[in-house]
Amino acid sequence: MHDLLQHGLTVFLGFFAIMNPLPNTVAFVGLTAHQQQAQRMKTASKALMLSFVIICAFAILGKSIFHLFGISLAALRITGGIIVFIIGYQMLKGSGNTLHQGEDLQAEDVSISPLAVPLLAGPGTIATAMNYSASAGWGEIILTIAMFGVLCVTTFFSFVYGQSIIQKIGDNGLNIITRLMGLILAVIGCQMLIQGVLDVVAQYQHHLS
Repeated sequence: MHDLLQHGLTVFLGFFAIMNPLPNTVAFVGLTAHQQQAQRMKTASKALMLSFVIICAFAILGKSIFHLFGISLAALRITGGIIVFIIGYQMLKGSGNTLHQGEDLQAEDVSISPLAVPLLAGPGTIATAMNYSASAGWGEIILTIAMFGVLCVTTFFSFVYGQSIIQKIGDNGLNIITRLMGLILAVIGCQMLIQGVLDVVAQYQHHLS
């Protein structure tokens, strides 16, 4: 039980840092500035539901994807760690998350792109979901999905009440939160990278013995 609770907390913090709801809320408010409140709620719901489905698919099918393409967990951890570190480093510098940006204000349906992909279910989020579920049992996989679901609900309210939240926090508060989330992401990325390298070393030693 303690391991599951620790896994759940780690997963939630990882997802929270990489999705970073507050800066994403700024993007959402800008993309939906021309919409009425009812339409904003619909856009937010559609974007988050699509993101949830994408992350569920990668969390559940992670092992099958590995076998299909001959990918090892170590390779995912190394690659995912690099991606997550780059995202965190960019946020730490205050330059924003370029892997999660690319908003097209003229897009016909912003709930699909850029909100769902790549703003919410971007490469870092997918790599994080697969990393936490690929080598785990069904309990950890379900918990990973549940934690992402909780974050989606939290993000929904952040989106819906985005304008009020941004006004209360202000630019300085938003910059501080973004940098803190960037630091957490950079550390998570380093940990994933270190674990991946250790896995490769262990596999090499096992092969020699």
